Amino acid sequence: MELLTLAIAALMAIVVAAVLSRRTGIATPLVLLVVGIVFSVIPATPDFELEPDWILIGALPPLLYATAVQVPVVDLRRSFGMITWLSVTLVIVSALAVGAVVHLIAPDVSFAAGVALGAVVSPTDAVAATAIGKRLGLPHRLMTVLEGESLLNDASALVVLRTALLAITAGFSLGDAVFDFAKAVVLAVVIGFVVGHATVWLRSKLDDPVLMTAVSFIVPFLAFLPAEEAEASGVVAVVVAGLVTGHYGARKFSARERLTERTNWLTLQFLVENGVFLLMGLQLESLLRDLDESNSTVPEVLAISAVVFALLLVLRVGFVGVEVLSERRQQPKLDAMRERLDQISTRVDTMTEEGGERIDSERGQQRLSMYRRRVQRGKADVDYQESEPITARGGAVLSWAGMRGVVTLAAALTIGPEVDERTLLITVAFVVAVASLLLYGGTLPLVIRWLGVTGTDPTKQRDEVVDLFGDITSTAVTALGPLDQIVIDGQRIDPDVAEQSLSWLDRIEERRADATPEALTQATQRVLLHREFIALMRDALHEERAIGAYSTGALTMASSMIDAQELRLER
Repeated sequence: MELLTLAIAALMAIVVAAVLSRRTGIATPLVLLVVGIVFSVIPATPDFELEPDWILIGALPPLLYATAVQVPVVDLRRSFGMITWLSVTLVIVSALAVGAVVHLIAPDVSFAAGVALGAVVSPTDAVAATAIGKRLGLPHRLMTVLEGESLLNDASALVVLRTALLAITAGFSLGDAVFDFAKAVVLAVVIGFVVGHATVWLRSKLDDPVLMTAVSFIVPFLAFLPAEEAEASGVVAVVVAGLVTGHYGARKFSARERLTERTNWLTLQFLVENGVFLLMGLQLESLLRDLDESNSTVPEVLAISAVVFALLLVLRVGFVGVEVLSERRQQPKLDAMRERLDQISTRVDTMTEEGGERIDSERGQQRLSMYRRRVQRGKADVDYQESEPITARGGAVLSWAGMRGVVTLAAALTIGPEVDERTLLITVAFVVAVASLLLYGGTLPLVIRWLGVTGTDPTKQRDEVVDLFGDITSTAVTALGPLDQIVIDGQRIDPDVAEQSLSWLDRIEERRADATPEALTQATQRVLLHREFIALMRDALHEERAIGAYSTGALTMASSMIDAQELRLER
């Protein structure tokens, strides 16, 4: 009964904090963190022992999956260089640097133990940052980098942590560490890819939003647990499964199924994300008690935490700065790439012969279509790099968005009692995480406003949506064929019905009518035609998403418009 009461109280605290967040502009995780800290020092508050598996196995997979499903693959691909630079290289360098510095200022802490601490505090948590960024309208590319970094840096950090802990007890081999890291990533990608495709196929056959959502709740664990058993990265496997599901689910699942699933996942993500920050704040009292029972002192913890905090900030600013300078040097390369793509496009458009034979076969036409698609995608990539560069102001926002979260504390708790100064390491990790959340999260809105970093102009995006919807509508009409030759599911569509339906597509009110096996009424013909047209529009939208000529915002809005049309058929 007491546990149920505490759960209800926590749920109410999350809801109240969310309401306060919307009114005050302070990110909900920050409010809950402070609430947890305040309650932890009240004598009447029960002790909460945070088990690492609750976060690393119970909460982390669904949170990563829920985020990965929403991240467009094309945007992740376009910023993959910067994302891996921050989520892999920066994490490894930060872990080694923290290990060296902590060992230097606190000789009792071995270098390997210091690296373990560095691995724990290196990964960022984008929950608070993205919440602030979405509310203030950060550019989409900055949001993609923040989300992509947080998706992958946990994997890097956990692998480095595992290697450091192994070095403490059994020694260290650089070759073995590199091999284990590569093996963990490759196996995880394969497992995540297989799980993603298999579950998308299974869910597309269920034809029931409730069953589909129920299956989706176990997808993260279907990817995470086998990967961990195979000594691969469960985090990477979950991310890959989520990306595959998000990419192919937009085409395989109906609008009602996707909207039902999205609502359920948003609810689960909201509760889990904010619940773990509340739980994180509640750990303060137990950590202080453990610190009193150890050989470490509060001044020592604060001094080491301040040094680690400053070092992490300097490293992040430096690594982001390298990417900003690299972006500035990309323009000549982009110009050369555009010119080369124009040349290839001209050759493809004028190509009529290959090997002395006319390209009129189906295979030849497919190859030409493939070349044209690659050229279109290349041009779209160049346009994207030019329209959304990482500027110095954007780099400053990325540098100041390096908040650490509950994964930092959960990973720190996995450090076993065989490690000397375990309490010191865990407490330092907690202080660094809390300080980064409060300092960065509390001031990030001011930094964004001061720098004047803004996203897409609404008018421009509205015009882009009109263009995109026109393109996919034209593609769908072309794919549908002549109005007097339309046959769907073996039923011939009356040309008058087809003309009326397509002429008034945006205004028509669809109604279901009883049909007989022998004939279709005009009303059901319109429904059938509308379904087919929506399916063709969705195929065209999927193609545009793969090419990437339009922004993610425009693609999302167009997808919502198509979903609205599809949902009207369900009434």
